[in-house]
Amino acid sequence: MAEEQTTKKRKQQKAEEVEMSFLDHLEVLRWHLIRAFGSIFLFAIIAFVNKDIIFDKIIMNPKLPDFWTNRMFGMLADFTGIDSLRINTSELKLISISMSGQFMTHIWTSIIAGLVLAAPYVIFEFWRFVKPALYENERKSSTGAIFYMTILFFSGVLFGYFLIVPLSVHFLGSYSISTEVANQINILSYISTVSSITLASGVVFELPVFVYFLSRVGILNPEMMKKYRRHSYIVLLILSAIITPPDVFSQIMVCLPLVFLYEIGIVISRRVQKKAQEAINAI
Repeated sequence: MAEEQTTKKRKQQKAEEVEMSFLDHLEVLRWHLIRAFGSIFLFAIIAFVNKDIIFDKIIMNPKLPDFWTNRMFGMLADFTGIDSLRINTSELKLISISMSGQFMTHIWTSIIAGLVLAAPYVIFEFWRFVKPALYENERKSSTGAIFYMTILFFSGVLFGYFLIVPLSVHFLGSYSISTEVANQINILSYISTVSSITLASGVVFELPVFVYFLSRVGILNPEMMKKYRRHSYIVLLILSAIITPPDVFSQIMVCLPLVFLYEIGIVISRRVQKKAQEAINAI
């Protein structure tokens, strides 16, 4: 009886999907995108109004000697006696080289801040669009997807902001090819580095989520992930090199959590495969 009801629900769901034309799906997607971009715009306005917090308390902090990460590396240098571990010991000076430079920087930074702050709602809208295409049992097994995606994204953002950004600022800001060349860092270049690293870290930390959905559709399985583990590590190392400055220490610091997330992905893929097999056996 239960099997008949499940089959009936699946047929009804498929019939509803068939009834919706391609243009209908585009219309639904359009409204999801409008609401998502609307939330980004709203948070961008809030960020624009609160520029003192966004710039002085958040964006500019990683380059200051008293930033939490810089102080921790200083304490580590004192403990180990390795003075080269100290980072950002002197404040990096920034310049603006165009008349509208600071105003345009204010606008673009507000948009980026709006994207980060609106991420939970954007994820929610994405989930609302995908959810109708799932079967009832798939919806139940995906409970908490929005929560986990949000947590992973902000974990990646915080990881990038508190660890990778200070290391990047120290390396790129102090690197010199000659004593005859002085570093005069443009504000746009600095903010571009900070924002790209934090956003990229937030996205790559979604690796377990991608593994889950790819395992659900049968593209990935734990055996495949184990077989190509070494190849995947190389890909993760290359990915770390892309989102970090060209120094080995920063690349390793990014690669380690990605390797950890990959191993978690194997466990997730194994659980997905196990549940799929149990569902087949129950039929």
